[in-house]
Amino acid sequence: MPTLFPRLDHAAAVRAWERTNRPDMKGGRACAAQRERAMTGRRRVKMYIASVAAEFARSLSAVRSPGDLKDALVQACGEMGLGYFALSHHVDFARSPDAMRIHNYPETWEDWYLANRLGLCDPIHRASHVVARGFYWHEVPRLIPLNRHDYHVLEKGRHAGLGDGVTVPAHVPGEARGSCTFVVPRGAELPEDVLPWAQIVGMGAFEGARNLRRSTDRHDRPRVSERQRQCIALAGRGLSDRSIAQRLGIGVQTVMEYMRDARARLGASNRTQLVVCLLAAGELCIDDLAPLAF
Repeated sequence: MPTLFPRLDHAAAVRAWERTNRPDMKGGRACAAQRERAMTGRRRVKMYIASVAAEFARSLSAVRSPGDLKDALVQACGEMGLGYFALSHHVDFARSPDAMRIHNYPETWEDWYLANRLGLCDPIHRASHVVARGFYWHEVPRLIPLNRHDYHVLEKGRHAGLGDGVTVPAHVPGEARGSCTFVVPRGAELPEDVLPWAQIVGMGAFEGARNLRRSTDRHDRPRVSERQRQCIALAGRGLSDRSIAQRLGIGVQTVMEYMRDARARLGASNRTQLVVCLLAAGELCIDDLAPLAF
């Protein structure tokens, strides 16, 4: 696969910073000027890593398939000194086989993970549900209480070759929760400054995967009219057909026909399912369902 993204020579960037960080041995302490140079060099490394990560996220428009996205993430991880990644929805994959899951984890770990249906109870996934930022795996015991099974899962991961990691949550209302994770092989250390890099790359990659799904779904998914969407939103706020008709200035029979046609289009059997369908499609948001003030 041709190189789609700019190459990050992370090791060279760190060596450049270290050259500026050499202490003045006179008196055993670095002078103020050297400390300032060291801080400046450190800031430059961070800015460089952030700029490359941002360029990766922008360049995801070149991705046309899940295979392209996987190749791009493999390349990005290799250049950052990481071994593994997993971009995933947090679901039971036995029941949701079409959910997003793109990764390069060891096959033994993948087989055990799926056999034990860990998509919903994975401790890393659960930790990502309580924060709105990327986090290191060593933070997990402070984010959620861990039980014996959780420690067993983490230990199985280590035996499969997974080391320390960093996870970026990706939660969109109306969709399954998800995340993008980057991991070093067991025995290796996470690169410095990996968290801001992971935050940018992880969110960009997850949105890239969502765009791929939308490009295939939007052609097949039935749509409702704007008037039907308004009726369903008001129904989700608890209004009856008569109240919806009064608020929209249309007849009760018209409202009933709108709702009947929408159920037929979306394959829904009741109002609740209509609301859920529109939430999942992004045609309604939670604010659309806030109680009305009378």
